[in-house]
Amino acid sequence: MSTAKAEVAAMLAAIPENSTLEDIRYHIDVMERITRSLERVRREGAISDDAAMKRLDKWLTD
Repeated sequence: MSTAKAEVAAMLAAIPENSTLEDIRYHIDVMERITRSLERVRREGAISDDAAMKRLDKWLTD
């Protein structure tokens, strides 16, 4: 597993040179949210696409 510093360095190398600090903060925030979500899935598991669609259908039709 790569370090946070390595992940940010890779992200910085991939975004355009004219990116603002706000752009960089946004990308770091997205990376952090994805990392937290993946950790939660590993820890707690996830539901199938079918189960998610059933839940969504229920929310949309109630």
